[in-house]
Amino acid sequence: MAARTVAVVLAGGVGERMGAGRPKQLLEVGGRPMLAHAIAAFDAHPGIAEVLVVMAAGHLREAGVIAAPFRSVTGVVEGGATRTASTVAALRVLDGHPDDARVLFHDAARPFVDAPVIDRVLAALDGHEAVAVGVPSPDTIVVVEDGVVASMPPRETMSRFQTPQGFRLGTIRKAYELALADPALRATDDCGIVHRYLPDVPIRVVEGSERNLKVTQPLDAVVAEHLATEDPS
Repeated sequence: MAARTVAVVLAGGVGERMGAGRPKQLLEVGGRPMLAHAIAAFDAHPGIAEVLVVMAAGHLREAGVIAAPFRSVTGVVEGGATRTASTVAALRVLDGHPDDARVLFHDAARPFVDAPVIDRVLAALDGHEAVAVGVPSPDTIVVVEDGVVASMPPRETMSRFQTPQGFRLGTIRKAYELALADPALRATDDCGIVHRYLPDVPIRVVEGSERNLKVTQPLDAVVAEHLATEDPS
């Protein structure tokens, strides 16, 4: 029997860069909140057994109303002040799940994640403990120190990470156990935690999608509104 898979939709951010005065994941694109788009993608996927929503403090009621129509949602819980704290909140809820369960962490601000991306993450988890989603960088990426270029890695080796990021639950638990004991902990995503604290665990990278954009700035919302009207096929 395949290991149970939980999708965690992380909606704990407040979206200050959007300047909307409320969490961006509650803003509508294509006639419904971004949070609803994100939940729907996992709710409709046959490989996902349950969906857990982690929401910004003060907005649990709104998130609960949005999540209510989806059969797979098993809870809406309060997130933390950082991405890391929100992931930890989800791991606490999943404490009773076995180590061989699979968990996918997805940013609610990426409303257009699709089934093929989820398929690739789940397939990769059959043989790996940690999986990232990436797309090739169209730009040259440089390392800048003190305002000057320090190094220029080959562009063909560079990828931009997206979500979902997938893990064996026991692996991400162990990584966060070590991370939380580190007073110098700084991280922007969950694969970063695994890479730093469990360096012997390979992180498999699978193909993402340019449609799977993250809405961060007001211009992103314009692009997202356009994508919502397109036929993804």
